[in-house]
Amino acid sequence: MDRDNLIKVYFQMGMHYKGILQSLAIQGIIISERHLYRLLRGMGLERRSYDLDEAIDFIAEQLQGDGQDHGYRWMYTKCKQRGIRVRKEDVRILLYLLDPVGCHVRQRRRLRRRQYFAKGPNYVWHIDSYDKLKPYGICINGCIDGFSRKIIWLRAAFTNSDPKVIGGYFLEAVECIEGCPRITRTDLGTENVVVRDIQQYLRRNNEGDRAVERSHITGASTANQRIESWWGLMRKEGIEQWIAMLSELKDEGSFSGDLLDKALSQFCFMPVIQEVLNDIKNVWNAHRIRPSKNQHVPCGIPNIMYMAPHLWDAEDFLVPLNDDLTICKSSCTFLSPVPCEMDLFELFTITMQESHLEFPSTMSQSLDLYLNLRENIRSELAEGV
Repeated sequence: MDRDNLIKVYFQMGMHYKGILQSLAIQGIIISERHLYRLLRGMGLERRSYDLDEAIDFIAEQLQGDGQDHGYRWMYTKCKQRGIRVRKEDVRILLYLLDPVGCHVRQRRRLRRRQYFAKGPNYVWHIDSYDKLKPYGICINGCIDGFSRKIIWLRAAFTNSDPKVIGGYFLEAVECIEGCPRITRTDLGTENVVVRDIQQYLRRNNEGDRAVERSHITGASTANQRIESWWGLMRKEGIEQWIAMLSELKDEGSFSGDLLDKALSQFCFMPVIQEVLNDIKNVWNAHRIRPSKNQHVPCGIPNIMYMAPHLWDAEDFLVPLNDDLTICKSSCTFLSPVPCEMDLFELFTITMQESHLEFPSTMSQSLDLYLNLRENIRSELAEGV
């Protein structure tokens, strides 16, 4: 990547000017701070210009949907993700004016944090599953880097108990970054055995006190604090509404829990939920984490802490790949874009075409599709009997 593109990437990640200069120096590019200003102006990149009207419209829209529980820091990062330039203080004031009750509720919350320390990015990855949507056929699995708190993956699928599926998530991430972490940390469940085997296989020829068997740690889920504490944030920033909606669906008798209803839930809801998860992941990785009382825990933007640990006097502990991953891939299952069983997927698709229905992009659209398909298919089944 050339100089100008690097500068643009670092700027869009939210790096301060000195951080950009230090990161360029690591790449062997030495320029002065004044010259950096000139280059940024030439590319039309400015931090001070902003559009308050656009920010008001965007925040008001977010407060009507899954953004009603966002704090001002999260909302500010979301504005940046959408290309809206606005001051963080303005976002705080706008949220207070547009949603005073919500601001008061968030201010009353308190969270006691346990002490935690990781040496650098890729020193330890925390992997866990989230089961609140599992009764409806939607299972979430995620991985977070212990040092930077960058989300490595966040996936929704029909299962989070198949070790081959979880192993597939891990192997895709390893292949993407061309290396594995020094340590993986999971619960004691059997769904993590393939991740354990792949990690120990990739670290079998390494030396040190964290090689081979000691490169994977297991323990109680309550002690897997990095990812366990993050689930609460994920729920607040977008999943809570899905839990409430599906619970109401069950209470109203529109979800029985049988094979058909679970497959319909996966078909109608899972693609939209995955988009919500992608949005939560992207915003989290780009937002700025506040300083903690634990002085050993760094603060900053997860993407930057992960990519440029030298700014925090830390090092990257990524273990480069020295093996062909073919043997590892044979132990994994890589999910297709089809969210449910293929036979039922074809049935649902045909029913949609006959009823002139479209694939959803929002929660309300996915709920309408679910209710329409359920009524049509169950009516056809009743007539067939």
